[in-house]
Amino acid sequence: MEDNLEQELIEMLIEACRFAGPIPADLSLDAPLIGPDSPFELDSLDAVEVVVAVQRKFNVRIESSESSRQVLQSLRTLADYIRRNRE
Repeated sequence: MEDNLEQELIEMLIEACRFAGPIPADLSLDAPLIGPDSPFELDSLDAVEVVVAVQRKFNVRIESSESSRQVLQSLRTLADYIRRNRE
């Protein structure tokens, strides 16, 4: 990890989506963030929570549903988007 952004995102996801399970020790930054293969067990409703939390915490707008699908593909895509779009 370049900085601790990915770790901040993991902590934000746990809090925003009330994730109760243990974080896998071998968590990949490229693992799906949303859907049945998500290590965080996030669904489409959680995706809305994630977008709101990102916008509040990092002051980054994720505008359309199309772009949000791409941004929320993985922790890596989300972190890269935040790095590129911080104000």
